Amino acid sequence: MSRHNKKNGIPDRWLDYKAVGKRLHGTRFIAFKVPLKQALNHQLPHSDVFGPWELLDALNRENQELGLIIDLTFTTRYYKLEDVPDSLLFVKIFTAGHEVPSDDTILSFKRVVRKFLRDNPDNDKLIGVHCTHGLNRTGYLICRYLIDVDGMDPKQAIELFNLSRGHKIERQNYLKDLQHGRKRSNEGMEESDQEPMRGCAAHRPSESREERRPHHDDSRHHRSFPPRETIHRSHHHHHHNNGRLSPPPLRPPPSFYPPVGAALRSPYRWTAPHLDSPWRRPPRSEEAEWSSSSRRYDDRRRAPPSPPLSRYAPRWTNESSRHDRPDRPDRPDRPEEEWAGPRAGHRHSQPHRVYPYDYY
Repeated sequence: MSRHNKKNGIPDRWLDYKAVGKRLHGTRFIAFKVPLKQALNHQLPHSDVFGPWELLDALNRENQELGLIIDLTFTTRYYKLEDVPDSLLFVKIFTAGHEVPSDDTILSFKRVVRKFLRDNPDNDKLIGVHCTHGLNRTGYLICRYLIDVDGMDPKQAIELFNLSRGHKIERQNYLKDLQHGRKRSNEGMEESDQEPMRGCAAHRPSESREERRPHHDDSRHHRSFPPRETIHRSHHHHHHNNGRLSPPPLRPPPSFYPPVGAALRSPYRWTAPHLDSPWRRPPRSEEAEWSSSSRRYDDRRRAPPSPPLSRYAPRWTNESSRHDRPDRPDRPDRPEEEWAGPRAGHRHSQPHRVYPYDYY
């Protein structure tokens, strides 16, 4: 069982135990190991798969009907209420392993069993109890109920459980408490502290493990083509020609082809429009005006571009450094040689400074 550990979700030593035991004779108890949800069962061989639906299959083969599941595991990772068939009731009692259950846990177990028996007096539905392996915690609480409520002898209760489960209770502290420990009180047993919940799975889950594999007949993995027309050929057409078969007869051309001898017209060849067509050639005057304007545009496009004006050309500086305008009498004339370029319109009179890199 070392290959199935907590890393993949399979409980340790889970495969070492039988899935379902037999009904305890004279009672309505049946013990089984924890059923696994579908995601965990996909990691197991098909022969080892055991989930809530496989539990029902096993009981149906024994002509037994299950009515209630009491889950004693101390986790919810193995399956959830959504995995339980809706024909079953479900109760969760968190019970820690390796230690004798507390009196509160024992009383909760008794209350759940008594309520189910009161609600189902006219049928023979079973009460299924499981922990991880369906052995130690399950065996202790079933035997505790038989001893405290039904008055069964401790040794007889343990033997009945071991025989029905197919495995013996392993924890010595459980066996010691059952055989030599005190009986627990049944006070408050007729009260109910939690209501059973109905399972939520209405249908059996499909075998998605197989569905993930592409099937050869799956239409999603094949291209669909229209059916080909069957060509019927007679045997007398197949005569040998120097050891080779003669080519098959040509099929008649499709109906949309032009008749034989008709002139083929290219779809890209220009033809005169119909008289009633709105697309007509423009008048001569409009065409002449359009052609003349296009020629003017072509001439302007062919003309060589004027050479770029230098930044420090006299013409540029004269136009840019003209300060003797009548609208600016407050600016004195400045010689052209003082200018090194156009002056930007800054709000402040101080020139722009460039700081060294270590300043930032």
